[in-house]
Amino acid sequence: MVETTAVTKLRQLVEVSDNIVIIPHHNPDGDAIGASLALCGILRQKKKNVNVVSPNSFPEFLQWMPGAKEVISFEDESEKAKAVLSEAGLLFFLDFNGLSRLRSMESVVREVSCMKVMIDHHPEPENIADVIISEPDASATCELIYDVIKKAGWKELISKELAECIYTGIMTDTGSLSYNSSRPEIYHIVADLVGIGVDKDKVHKLVFHSNSFDRMRLLGHALGQKMFRLDDAPAAYIELSAEELKRFNFKPGDSEGFVNYPLWIEGISVSALFMEHPDKIKISLRSQGDIPVNKFSEMYFNGGGHLNAAGGEFYGELNEAVNVFRKELPVFLKNNL
Repeated sequence: MVETTAVTKLRQLVEVSDNIVIIPHHNPDGDAIGASLALCGILRQKKKNVNVVSPNSFPEFLQWMPGAKEVISFEDESEKAKAVLSEAGLLFFLDFNGLSRLRSMESVVREVSCMKVMIDHHPEPENIADVIISEPDASATCELIYDVIKKAGWKELISKELAECIYTGIMTDTGSLSYNSSRPEIYHIVADLVGIGVDKDKVHKLVFHSNSFDRMRLLGHALGQKMFRLDDAPAAYIELSAEELKRFNFKPGDSEGFVNYPLWIEGISVSALFMEHPDKIKISLRSQGDIPVNKFSEMYFNGGGHLNAAGGEFYGELNEAVNVFRKELPVFLKNNL
């Protein structure tokens, strides 16, 4: 999967670098955090000084992983983050393909003059690193991290805890292997991780079955009151206003997986989740089969992603974003199937 030459360059950079900083994207998910913490744990065993600096905080249901409490949030600890970045001898960009994904942290990172490595699975990567490992066919960045670790000769350093970080990233980015997971390689990796000692039941409980009371109430409201079906396309969507999110004490991560629920309806092939935030409407898209929701997101929602899983943003009112979806999706499906 990952080219050996790229891994060789990566290993050489690690060998000559002392202060290493690992950076996930803004609003890091299970794949971004899992990859970051797994790589951090490996490099620390290589006796390297390693820090993970995230643009902002991440959901509580991911904070059980080893090293999670040590992640520096640029949003919350900007001076500390800037100091760590200023001393960096090597940067790793994990699970993003362009510096704009760092939001307010972007300008600071652009000023860092050390060598950089990108490991990512999103299409069309920007030329922002000296070593770029980009595999859009991979299910998750954690899949690539495992392959990099293995080909670098560091597999024996993967502890049960670090294996669970990698497993978490794969499970969260594939909806527990329900999408973006048709390649046999991912199942070989999962088998290896379980062989290392991953307690898959524990991971699934911590990630998927440790819901707050407010999150469950929000989910019930979303499915019972705010899910709608299109009459002229095999699609359904959920829309949640800022007032509704506030009413249910919304926290980052509370909507994880909501977008998948409409796909469980017979006859539905495309689902969308619209969430109103103070500065934009955040959109998540999912599909089944060969429906390219990444292309749809690029065309109408300033976004992108994978064939069956994409995201985007809309700068306007919630009802305007929903209307674009309702109007344009049937035409898009007609022209792209």
